[in-house]
Amino acid sequence: MNENKTVLKDKSFAFALRCVNIYKYLSDSKREFVLSKQLIRSGTSRGANIREAQNAESNADYIHKFSIAQKECDETIYWLELLLAANYLTPQEFESIHIEAIELLKMLRSAILTLKQKNHVKIK
Repeated sequence: MNENKTVLKDKSFAFALRCVNIYKYLSDSKREFVLSKQLIRSGTSRGANIREAQNAESNADYIHKFSIAQKECDETIYWLELLLAANYLTPQEFESIHIEAIELLKMLRSAILTLKQKNHVKIK
């Protein structure tokens, strides 16, 4: 695995761990279970899909796993925005993890474009 993919894998794992901690905080301190469960599902799924891509059966499968990770990343941003709007997260709590989520989304988009260009896949 090249250095960029390792960075993406490591950052995704660290982000997933942050989502786990936010879930624990929201369920224990705020007694919020519905939105936080959605956050933990999408926030941890991205890293799992990046890991699955390591065992892809083809280049198309590899790109597909990264595409799913990208969608999960965008969904995570939605749940974070909703938690902020519902006042479950403070602006400071939100901003800290939101910046990280946007950075990961950009990294995933860039990786997908690079993979598609290297594999001569039609870019939508």
